[in-house]
Amino acid sequence: MKKAFGFFIILLSLPTLWLISANIRTEIQTALAHEEQIAHAIHLPEVQKQLPVTLIDQHGQTFSEEYVEWRQPLTLQEIPKIAQEIFIASEDVDFYEHVGFDLSAIIRAVVANSNTNTASQGGSTITQQLVRMRYLSEEKTYERKLTELFYAYELEKEFDKEAILTMYLNEAYFSNQVYGIGGAATYYFQKPLQELSIAEIAFIAAIPNNPSLYNPLKNFDQTKARQERLLDTLAANSFITKEAAQAYKTETITLTIKDKIQNYPMYSTYVLQELKWLIAEKEGYTDRLNHTDNEEDKKKIKTQLDNRLQTLFQNGLIIHTALDPVKQMHDENNMTAILGTGQLQAAGAVIDNQSREVVSLYAGKNYEKFDYHRAFQGTRQPGSAFKPLAVYAPFFETTTHTPDSIVNGGNYCIGSFCPQNYGGYVYGNVSIRTAFRHSYNTSALRLFQTVGVDTAFHYLDRFHFRSIVDADRNYAASLGGLTYGVTALELADAYTSFIDGSYGLAHSIRKVTTLEGTTLYSWDTEREQIWSSQTVKYMRELLTDVVANGTGQGVYSPSSYIGAKTGTTNDYRDYWLAGLNDRYTAAVWLGYDKPQSMQRLEAYKIHHQLFNVLLE
Repeated sequence: MKKAFGFFIILLSLPTLWLISANIRTEIQTALAHEEQIAHAIHLPEVQKQLPVTLIDQHGQTFSEEYVEWRQPLTLQEIPKIAQEIFIASEDVDFYEHVGFDLSAIIRAVVANSNTNTASQGGSTITQQLVRMRYLSEEKTYERKLTELFYAYELEKEFDKEAILTMYLNEAYFSNQVYGIGGAATYYFQKPLQELSIAEIAFIAAIPNNPSLYNPLKNFDQTKARQERLLDTLAANSFITKEAAQAYKTETITLTIKDKIQNYPMYSTYVLQELKWLIAEKEGYTDRLNHTDNEEDKKKIKTQLDNRLQTLFQNGLIIHTALDPVKQMHDENNMTAILGTGQLQAAGAVIDNQSREVVSLYAGKNYEKFDYHRAFQGTRQPGSAFKPLAVYAPFFETTTHTPDSIVNGGNYCIGSFCPQNYGGYVYGNVSIRTAFRHSYNTSALRLFQTVGVDTAFHYLDRFHFRSIVDADRNYAASLGGLTYGVTALELADAYTSFIDGSYGLAHSIRKVTTLEGTTLYSWDTEREQIWSSQTVKYMRELLTDVVANGTGQGVYSPSSYIGAKTGTTNDYRDYWLAGLNDRYTAAVWLGYDKPQSMQRLEAYKIHHQLFNVLLE
């Protein structure tokens, strides 16, 4: 019945429109030509919007927000009745009676426009305004206006009045990239809408009528003047008394503008990358990528993943993380101070031993959000810092030897691969402990050959080194000679296996929820046993001996245990330190973005100082 009545009214209006203005005859004929098609179905396009993505630290506090548009959608029950009444009284007094458009208002608008030969006057209902917000442009042509009528009528068929009003109040534009009355309350007053006074509600309600003219940041007085007119309108429609309206007009309006929270970009940038990995893992994109060698197929899968991410971002997310803000600030400030001025750079990662979560990341000096992130993007050769993972732990795991077993430190070649010890020194038979303490390359190669390349990589493959490739399955890997290298975060992550022998990929994300709190994603927390308790015991002994008597001297820790391994690559282009104490596992890289020798810096042990910061 409602549908038939609506089209009956439209058809009745057509002769009137024809008589009033010749300018719209062509548009009417076009509409009539398509009337049968429109009568059967009008496709309402999908609505695109951008809700905020909020990052929460381990204490439940927001530390970063990602959004283009600031929105905080509310249900109609959460929107105070007075706010609803303001918009109905000022924009559409017959909202609950019409079928999506007001015929008398349209006729008045057409008459006014025909007298000026323009299409400027509206006569739009709340439903029509919602249609413009969602589906149509703001151009003032009769063709667009007729389309608006049909869309408005279709919208009224699909949704009840309450739903339409809710959408309208959540999608109205409040200037400064703020959408919806809930977002306006938190943006302009930093308070929930329910906590605003009637005067404050009327003030923000003044904005959507003309967001440029009534932008309170630029035209506060004009906004205030319209607020007062709205209060008079409320009184005229008996929603409030005249005395109350006068009192609300005198209330002082003090804006408290919300700043976009963008703290700890070194951490938040990584979280957003990890989010992509998490979704890829949970929704099968990773598996699909791993099971195809076709580059075109891989490109399509990656595009699909990016589109999926965009959809999730548009719907809004809350990402709960393991960020320790005090630790992050401590590491950033102190590492930057140690690096000083100049081009010298560093990367660092800290993982909590108990939770196996990433609690702090150092991306580099003078880092800005979405810059090159050295902690998880900076792959560099790890040198001897790789030996505990590639050589010594697999050796203990697959033999009955101990740290006091003997290994030769003399010259040794496998084919054409003939590494030298630091300084070119040649050693005889030494204990494994001594070879580890002073990082003898020839001894490490001998042990690696005993283990075997395949067996060594059987263990290495259980960690998550994203840049290790098939070409790295050779004897150079025993000394950290890799095609691309590893990152500080990857190295710290693998070293967590020396806590108790178990391993599970360390994460920054605890869970991802909708804005309403429904959990969408979380990482699996199961750990795999990599090393036996005996291997862990031996490795922890060797790591602590490096600090006490070897290349790790200068490293200290406030806890009862400290163990670490240094790494230096050819021509002193990279310095590494990786290890753990009772509370944290960490890794640090020191170098230049454009590799160059740092031999002149060796005596300063800058990477030792940086590592000490991470373990504090």
